[in-house]
Amino acid sequence: MKYTKEHEWLRLEGDLVVVGITEHAASSLGDVVFVDLPQVGTDVKLGQEVAVIESVKAASDILAPLDGQIVEVNADLADNPGLINEDPDGRAWFFKMKIKDLSALDSFMTSADYEAFLS
Repeated sequence: MKYTKEHEWLRLEGDLVVVGITEHAASSLGDVVFVDLPQVGTDVKLGQEVAVIESVKAASDILAPLDGQIVEVNADLADNPGLINEDPDGRAWFFKMKIKDLSALDSFMTSADYEAFLS
């Protein structure tokens, strides 16, 4: 897995990048009550707002970590947004995207880098 400074994680699955938020982000948000996911087929640019998470504490944007196209969203989150608090690094992924250049993932933090970033 790779990590962003915005507390998102990125996992490569074949030629797709799966995007979610870290346990640190999920615990900072508190109890998640609503998730607004992007539409499949949407082209996104790096830094563009892609999804919104609402918790009892605040609303937060999920930004596109890379340029690409949304090819799948996690419909389970719409029915059960609390899944983000239960399993942020696993079943609570937000979307999968197709990107042009998979080597772009090399620029993100490793697990060790992210742990150091949190310190």
